[in-house]
Amino acid sequence: MIDKHYIEKILAAGKNPTKEEIIKVLDKASKRKNLNLLEIAMLLNAHEEDQVKEIYDIAGKIKEQIYGNRVVIFAPLYISNYCVNNCKYCGYRRDNVFDRKKLQQEEIKKQAINLEKLGHKRLALEVGESPKETPIDYVVESIKTIYDNSSIRRINVNIASTSVEEYKKLHDVGIGTYILFQETYDKEAFADQHPKSLKGDYDYHLHSFDRAFEAGIDDVGAGVLFGLAHWKFEVLSLITHNRYLEDKFGVGFHTISVPRLKKADGMSLEDYPHIITDEQFKRLVTVMRLAVPYVGLILSTRETKEIREELIAHGVSQISAGSKTDVGGYHDEEEAHDHDQFELSDERSVSDVNKDLIDAGYIPSYCTACYRKGRTGDRFMSLAKAGTIGMICEPNALMTLTEYVMDYGDQELIEKGLKYVLEHAENIKNQTIKEKLKNNIFKIIKGERDLFF
Repeated sequence: MIDKHYIEKILAAGKNPTKEEIIKVLDKASKRKNLNLLEIAMLLNAHEEDQVKEIYDIAGKIKEQIYGNRVVIFAPLYISNYCVNNCKYCGYRRDNVFDRKKLQQEEIKKQAINLEKLGHKRLALEVGESPKETPIDYVVESIKTIYDNSSIRRINVNIASTSVEEYKKLHDVGIGTYILFQETYDKEAFADQHPKSLKGDYDYHLHSFDRAFEAGIDDVGAGVLFGLAHWKFEVLSLITHNRYLEDKFGVGFHTISVPRLKKADGMSLEDYPHIITDEQFKRLVTVMRLAVPYVGLILSTRETKEIREELIAHGVSQISAGSKTDVGGYHDEEEAHDHDQFELSDERSVSDVNKDLIDAGYIPSYCTACYRKGRTGDRFMSLAKAGTIGMICEPNALMTLTEYVMDYGDQELIEKGLKYVLEHAENIKNQTIKEKLKNNIFKIIKGERDLFF
């Protein structure tokens, strides 16, 4: 699937694009036409200031055309840091000595309730790889515990690469998206970064989504840990992987995450020559929005408030908020802080993130309607590509924002949020949807919950 020599040849061929070539590629991208790998390489290598600005501008316009001004909000929940792998970049690596922790079901229930108190409705469940401590049945039981004891409506799951049989168990318990980062598509770098680890089988890891699709899961989320290998190679490899899945299964990635390597216990950033700058990072995010216009791009709290706000305007459609990366991190204030997987850069509260988004003209969205209505996989992508998904996504986002401000907002946010919601409701073009939306908003204000199209 990933031919390193071929991808490097493409990058070399697109190293010095002419102004005319960039103009032609950007015109094609602005129409949301499929870009080939050489054209994507040219955009990664564009160097004139006006061309870079146009890449940013077109990426922002495409994001707005598909997603409107919605920004999906979620939080990670770490339930175990037991891990048999020795990934050099990870604070949970096997060789790091600290008190390992696995949450019991009652503790997971408490975490879900604490996240619910913050307003969250969707989670990314994070579990270290340890067949003994955290077998698939523990993961499945944990998902059931969250669904049965909280108002969390969608649980995306990030667990290690596994078998078709175990993916079927995830499918049957009703997960949202199955998330797995390749970490790096460079086979040599992958081997170096995962010494003597179950995770170290590059090909088995690479074909995890094949097995997930075979098991019936139809929403998958990919990612690369940028900094392990050359960033331009990683971008083209991600696009190649996505197109492989589209050709084989009729649908590619639902989301792509773009974490950058951060300091963690047991490692030094000085050992990584491929650390990328802020400008390189912004370029890869905007170019990916042009290359995969219908895929959700996720930015975590690894990045600063400033970087996140800039990239929301130019391609990012989902962000985490109020994140904790220690096991059971959503605890009472008086409890001690535990061992983190990596350092965070944006430590704003969920409320502050939402206030800032509203002030910037965005709609924080806690919507999970597509998942519960069966609009997943190729069904979601067909609606996105037809340009009709926004007709239901924006009203749903406004209703979840109404829920949030009524249940978790302070007086300032309630006043600001409700005014904001009602103003945006008036802008809905479809009159039937507008009237039903306004009616639902007033129902939510009076106490009804979980209304959606």
